[in-house]
Amino acid sequence: MQLVSLAQAGQSITQDLSSNEIDLINLSPPTMTGLDALLAKKKRAPKTNESDSNGSSHSQPSPATSWFSSKSSKKISLTSVTSIVDGLKRLYIQKLKPLEVTYRFNDFVSPLLANSDFDAKPMVMLLGQYSTGKTTFIKHLLQSGYPGAHIGPEPTTDRFVVVMSGPDERSIPGNTVAVQADMPFSGLTTFGTAFLSKFQCSQMPHPLLEHITFVDTPGVLSGEKQRTQRAYDFTGVTSWFAAKCDLILLLFDPHKLDVSDEFRRVISSLRGHDDKIRVVLNKADQVDTQQLMRVYGALMWSLGKVLNTPEVMRVYIGSFNDKPVNEAATGPIGKELFEKEQEDLLSDLKDIPKKACDRRINEFVKRARAAKIHAYIISHLKREMPAMMGKAKTQQRLIDNLEDEFAKVQREFHLPPGDFPNAEHFREALSGYSIDKFEKLKPKMIQAVDDMLGYDIPDMLKHFKNPYD
Repeated sequence: MQLVSLAQAGQSITQDLSSNEIDLINLSPPTMTGLDALLAKKKRAPKTNESDSNGSSHSQPSPATSWFSSKSSKKISLTSVTSIVDGLKRLYIQKLKPLEVTYRFNDFVSPLLANSDFDAKPMVMLLGQYSTGKTTFIKHLLQSGYPGAHIGPEPTTDRFVVVMSGPDERSIPGNTVAVQADMPFSGLTTFGTAFLSKFQCSQMPHPLLEHITFVDTPGVLSGEKQRTQRAYDFTGVTSWFAAKCDLILLLFDPHKLDVSDEFRRVISSLRGHDDKIRVVLNKADQVDTQQLMRVYGALMWSLGKVLNTPEVMRVYIGSFNDKPVNEAATGPIGKELFEKEQEDLLSDLKDIPKKACDRRINEFVKRARAAKIHAYIISHLKREMPAMMGKAKTQQRLIDNLEDEFAKVQREFHLPPGDFPNAEHFREALSGYSIDKFEKLKPKMIQAVDDMLGYDIPDMLKHFKNPYD
């Protein structure tokens, strides 16, 4: 910069310049010409963009663009987001991942996390029986269809479709999506090619998709014979997406209130994600007010048989499609009710990006606790194995009495019983391994995870606040 100042002052720049006596202390800083004009031009730029070269105004934006313009959901700088995300990445690689790898947490509970899992946008998954309006719901929010969307009274969506933001409209096959490093779906490879052939990603440019990714699912089947003909583990895939999603919408229709066996299994697989679940009674304008009252009661009764929680589940009532509300059936009171319910549901969706940072930390802490309990269980089973003879018999006894072994671990380490995994699922995964090959308990690894939960994460939250506040 001193050389630039000397050149601007008329001093000749030569090799002997350093030997000359130059007053560097009183040297004025270099001047930048044209900077003021450039700044003034940038300030004027938004005004000149209001109309095109012909003087005509631009087309009105979609109503969805205004949903994320409020103060609570402002667009944030990448540096503030990356701070928390990078902190979680560092903690995962240094402290949590070694514990997961040592005790094979990825084979029993959840695949190892990659960078794309931390950087992914918030996701909303829609579940329900066929023809309850799942695809129509997404179309209603986007104000347009997405690539590959099919809507009809018969079971039309036969695959899992992730609807996300992209430069242009296109559909990407599942096998391609699963190997892309910048997408958080590499864990789906564990479900095999049979599932990946029934999975696709639909990309399109849309302001709403810049904040949220939607997961459209196939209609849950009601017949046991149809269920067994699926070539992949539908419940397992649903559970994998449930762990990644920020909101899960269960859609019902006034004419399909029964909860089938497969739907019951799917809802049971959402155990541990109760705070994400919202129930939507769709197509409610197809019945009159008296019938709607009876339908709502029947729906709550059906859910009470499946959801084993004492709390009442939040149910949104409405008709989430592009058609006007059928006032002939519902009357003016019904129309007003549907509008209020739709506003409540949209405000719930608007809060998703705001809560995404907290949700990511919450899921990370939940995963760390699960990994710690998994390490305790595996090391306990290893300790129960004999040194020399009778290993096969002992392993079979441990697998058969897994609930009793869980109780022993719980008493020994003073752990809450609700944090333990599903015994049946754990038994299935454990039957393919030799317990004798597992590692013994490593207190240093457990202590590292405890320090992370007790000190590192609280310190990180002090330094980097929620960027949406």
